[in-house]
Amino acid sequence: MSWKNDRIGAAHRGENPMVLARMKSGFAVIGDTQFLEGYCVLLPYEEVNTLNDLPFQQRSDYLLDMSLIGDAIQAVCQPRRINYSIYGNTDAFLHAHIFPRYDWEPEERKPYPVWQYSPDMWRNSQYQYRDETHLELKGKLIKQLQKVMTGAYE
Repeated sequence: MSWKNDRIGAAHRGENPMVLARMKSGFAVIGDTQFLEGYCVLLPYEEVNTLNDLPFQQRSDYLLDMSLIGDAIQAVCQPRRINYSIYGNTDAFLHAHIFPRYDWEPEERKPYPVWQYSPDMWRNSQYQYRDETHLELKGKLIKQLQKVMTGAYE
């Protein structure tokens, strides 16, 4: 089984190469696609259907961790803003998308969700995560996540 077929299980087993950090509520992972450099996802430790299925404290931890990933992206990538999304329509389990948004994006894209980018942006091999291209970015995000978690969890 490929790690992509069970991302959470693979993260627990140390087999998910996209993991940046083990956080209080789940795993911070770098996104499969990087056309918006720094895109990350927060995977919970256990697969649940929605945020509302978590007890209150776990919900709070999850939302805090989302924002900490945003802090790390902000520090490393310097976007104009961070967008946070939880859908679960395609992959029907809780996971949060954390997207940096940039000044260099086309004006017609800036006011809209990233999902309205062309499907080619999501699938084109030139935008897919590759160690050769993105390993330095991954290392910076790991280092910054450790820093923000230390400050937040004290």
